[in-house]
Amino acid sequence: MLAAAPARAVELSIVSGDTGNGIKVLREILDRYEKKSGNKVDIVVIPPSTTDQFGQYRLWLAAGSSDIDVYQTDVIWAPQLASQLVDLTEATKDVVAGHFASIIKSQTVNGRLVALPIFTDAPALYYRKDLLDKYGLKVPTSWKELADTAKLVTDKERAAGNKDIWGFVFQGNAYEGLTCNALEWVMSNGGGGIIEPDGSISINNPKAAAALDMVKGWIGTIAPPGVLAYQEEEARGVWQTGNAVFMRNWPYAYALGNSENSPIKGRFDVAPLPAGTGEGARPVATLGGWNLAVSKYSKHPDAAIDLVKFIASPEMQKYRTLKTANLPTIAALYDDPDIARQQPIVPRWKQIFLNAQPRPSSTARIKYNEASSQFWTAVHKTISGDGAAADNLADLEARLTRLKGKGW
Repeated sequence: MLAAAPARAVELSIVSGDTGNGIKVLREILDRYEKKSGNKVDIVVIPPSTTDQFGQYRLWLAAGSSDIDVYQTDVIWAPQLASQLVDLTEATKDVVAGHFASIIKSQTVNGRLVALPIFTDAPALYYRKDLLDKYGLKVPTSWKELADTAKLVTDKERAAGNKDIWGFVFQGNAYEGLTCNALEWVMSNGGGGIIEPDGSISINNPKAAAALDMVKGWIGTIAPPGVLAYQEEEARGVWQTGNAVFMRNWPYAYALGNSENSPIKGRFDVAPLPAGTGEGARPVATLGGWNLAVSKYSKHPDAAIDLVKFIASPEMQKYRTLKTANLPTIAALYDDPDIARQQPIVPRWKQIFLNAQPRPSSTARIKYNEASSQFWTAVHKTISGDGAAADNLADLEARLTRLKGKGW
């Protein structure tokens, strides 16, 4: 027995803020790793807001803290954190080919792979198929159809005594999640991508303003006033208790909505997000996804890399997907029969995420978080009724121009 034990067991820490049952599933994966390796791993749990997470990560890394060995990182953070993360290129050369090349590329900065993907993400329009069927309605394919359908169903349901029902919930709080939602509203309306790949600032235009005015009109009509403070879990809470007709959220909400004690189990489905109207209108889904990075201040970098590879492995990605409906980053898993049977959103969503729209983090690079903060602030002001969309976007353009300076 002594011979079988690892020569040097170490204690590692991984930091994660997650939604739904993500932390619980991570713990289950870590228990398997501990049994296999003999090492111990603690989870440092922080709030699920990606904005709060990024701020805390910056503090730890700026201090050169060795308290955290492995960071769970958003797909947009690689350019901003790269200098303080271990280069995984050599250590992962035996496994990277199994992952989607575009995701590996997104985590590669100046030739260094700084994070290994564990799941990807693209949002869905969740809809109550039982309520649409009840009133003979189709799944909306445009935002206008969504608003009209949401109003019709809520009016009829409230008249029948269902006083708590709302038409649509989404992530309206002033944080990175609002950037994701608003990028979808603006781009799907032909209003551009905030900052274009050539570095030009495109957000100040009539189509973008029209998209935000549209959303402003939802607040207090089809969407509850409280949506202005919702993140992912608040939106899911309203939806999963049966109090919304439509929801915009990530795939993790699919598994939870169909869990054993869910009031809406078997009563909903998912569809691509709607398109805007007019020239250039098309459905747009913002690319999300999470990765694991090793701190260059870790006292146990080799063990930390081993942990990252274990969590990102095909076996553990399959385990996570079966438990959470998170989208795997390993192409072969989209053909896995167990996943297709238990989480049917996953094979259906492959094409959605392959066409998903990245946020302009690779263009704005180390200035991205400030640019995103300026964007979501302008959006939140507008949809809260604080100023006209056109005026707020003109002010945003000026702020982004100052931030850009001589270049991103």
